[in-house]
Amino acid sequence: MKPGLKHVLALASLMLACASSMAASLVINVGGERSLSAEQLLARPDAATIRVPNDVTFRRTMTYRAVPLRALLGITAMPADKELQITATDGFVTHLPAKLLFGEARKRAEPWLAIETQDEPWPQVLNSGDIGPFYLVWVDPAASGISSEQWPFKIDAIRIAPTLAARWPQIAVGKNVPSNSPIRRGQSVFATQCMVCHKINGAGDASMGPDLNRPHNPTEYFRPWVLKSFIRDPKSIRAWADMKMPGFDKNAISDSDLDAVIAYLGYMAKQKK
Repeated sequence: MKPGLKHVLALASLMLACASSMAASLVINVGGERSLSAEQLLARPDAATIRVPNDVTFRRTMTYRAVPLRALLGITAMPADKELQITATDGFVTHLPAKLLFGEARKRAEPWLAIETQDEPWPQVLNSGDIGPFYLVWVDPAASGISSEQWPFKIDAIRIAPTLAARWPQIAVGKNVPSNSPIRRGQSVFATQCMVCHKINGAGDASMGPDLNRPHNPTEYFRPWVLKSFIRDPKSIRAWADMKMPGFDKNAISDSDLDAVIAYLGYMAKQKK
């Protein structure tokens, strides 16, 4: 195939993907369900052009048309036993705690719902393709300790739901585990960084990756150094054509948090339910 034709076909494919994205709708249920199209969201009076340095997905500064998430939700608080559940068309599910969204207002990260436009389609993402038309981005994410997995894209619904711990007590460590144990820290990190794709003991909303305790826990078939390497860079241990799992560098999961996650997994291997 001639290079020029390849370019034309690639551009046509991108335009078709963007047109399909623009036809999608976003379901929001925070006390009453509503469905909004990209066009409706872009027409909101609070829609703005924002600049996002060091965008987690594109790994560079990006500019988006977006609406402020808190204003879009139309609420100013959530009960402590509830969280914001954000689902994506690829099976990814993010849970944002009430404190993260509605905590101290003087210095906190600002969440925005970015909306892909036909005039400025977003670049394709390796292994994910077109990530639009709805993508949660953050301004000043460090102010609230926003993690890499709290930037969901391909969003199709945003709902208020009970917390993970309330819905699935089987993810919790026992009361006999000391409060300062890394296992407890591991449970928290696992819920934020891993349960967006995986279940454990059948618990969780995500469907992108396998259950990490049924039938076998990764600590049962990976040596500790291999498991660490796999989480840091999956392709360094095992690779296949349709691989989805990204690597987690030290900015995404620190060494101490990685050790804590593995400690939690090791604990859960003895708690199969």
